[in-house]
Amino acid sequence: MKIKGAGAGAGKRYALLLAAHDSEYVKKAYGGYFNVFVAAFEEDGEQWDLFRVVEGEFPQPNDLHNYDGFVISGSPFDAYANDHWVLKLCFLLQILDVMEKKILGICFGHQVLCRALGGKVGRAYSGWDIGLRKVRMARKGDLAGGRSSSFLDEVGEIPPSLSIIKCHQDEVWEVPMGAEVVAFSDKTGVEMFTLGDHILGIQGHPEYTKDILCNLIDRLLSNGSIERGFVEDAKSRLQKAEPDRKCWEKLCRRFLKGKINQPTF
Repeated sequence: MKIKGAGAGAGKRYALLLAAHDSEYVKKAYGGYFNVFVAAFEEDGEQWDLFRVVEGEFPQPNDLHNYDGFVISGSPFDAYANDHWVLKLCFLLQILDVMEKKILGICFGHQVLCRALGGKVGRAYSGWDIGLRKVRMARKGDLAGGRSSSFLDEVGEIPPSLSIIKCHQDEVWEVPMGAEVVAFSDKTGVEMFTLGDHILGIQGHPEYTKDILCNLIDRLLSNGSIERGFVEDAKSRLQKAEPDRKCWEKLCRRFLKGKINQPTF
């Protein structure tokens, strides 16, 4: 097991559960996905540790209580697969849920978190979603009974919609019992969900930069996963707009650090 730290002092401690292998581009440009996540979510005085769960590296059970929160990354693997590491990750997430540890799931992480807690995931009915997508926050009247999202109510002032980088062909079909859908789009019904005050899943990539996505698109084209016309359209849309990265980073940081009642948007 490899553990890497960033930050110093006796501040909060977080773990990145990395479910993907570092691409050559990300290693060269950023030093690995770990650095991409730390740059997006870390604050001064914190320690961030890396566990490559895709390679079988997991935190020790007796060390879980030392962490203030966990982030699950995206992955090219299926969240509904029965690979040993995926099943082990599901079991870990169930333990962390019982401990009420803060858990933030991104893309694959969003999906596997849903699965682990009793929801359903699978192939997206409308196919790949790659590029920028406007995500609509669930406001009063969007939820059953005319309710608004308790999570967004607590977050405070936030734009009614935010643009986020997307790259997925799977999606959440059904959230776990007791969970709340807090964002959706014209492409995906569950863009974001919460469970209690310690679980947050986001289908898009708050941490991605446009160059990371462009490189990923090129790799998907080269291995035959997507067609050239799809690539050209996605890159064209990327050139015309920007993701709301700062807003997403603030939202994720506030969730992880327990600062959701501080409106700074």
